Amino acid sequence: MKLSADLQAFSKRIGHEFGAPELLIEAMTHASLASNTRPDNQRLEFLGDRVLGLVIAEALLAADPKATEGQLAPRFNSLVRKETCAEVAEEYGLGAGLKLGRSEMMSGGRRKQALLGDATEAVIAAVYLDAGFAIARDLILRLWGERITSTKADARDAKTVLQEWAQARGQQPPTYQEIDRRGPDHAPVFTIAARLESGQTATASAPSKRQAQQAAARKLLDELEGHDA
Repeated sequence: MKLSADLQAFSKRIGHEFGAPELLIEAMTHASLASNTRPDNQRLEFLGDRVLGLVIAEALLAADPKATEGQLAPRFNSLVRKETCAEVAEEYGLGAGLKLGRSEMMSGGRRKQALLGDATEAVIAAVYLDAGFAIARDLILRLWGERITSTKADARDAKTVLQEWAQARGQQPPTYQEIDRRGPDHAPVFTIAARLESGQTATASAPSKRQAQQAAARKLLDELEGHDA
């Protein structure tokens, strides 16, 4: 089976030549284009998520031999989450090679964070099945690069930090409310308000609800730190 030009180019960008090119085709096929003869990438995504987790956990242990489990866990989560996988996908032009159904393509699927993140994990699994764990590990370490060593000592996400801040002061967990949604379906912009029981509020906008929630939480934390100072 021969790879299309876009998949050949992607294979070259990530530095792996597939002995079984059908694995890469499967990894890049979204469920919207799947059929009885063309499997989608969901099974590979499942496997790739586990391979990624093992490699990142091993790399974090090696990078900081003195770190505790409590310090390593948030760093791990920040490196394996879908947003980070999608960032890697964007850096290596994965979206250009995605195989999508017409409706998904028309709605901007090549730029959707969830699709990019899932496909990244599927590609990792494809490399693992094609060439073994050592090659898959080298691929992950190369694609993730300095992210592994530059992860913040406290890599907890902003929503977690804000919730802990509130609980430490006897407050209920923060709430998040969507107050606006603009733009076309394929490129929406959400505005979210983060609120504390004590009344403090901050709003932020982003292309996804999750990103907007995180941004609002971070903005509120910055305002709280400024007030405390």
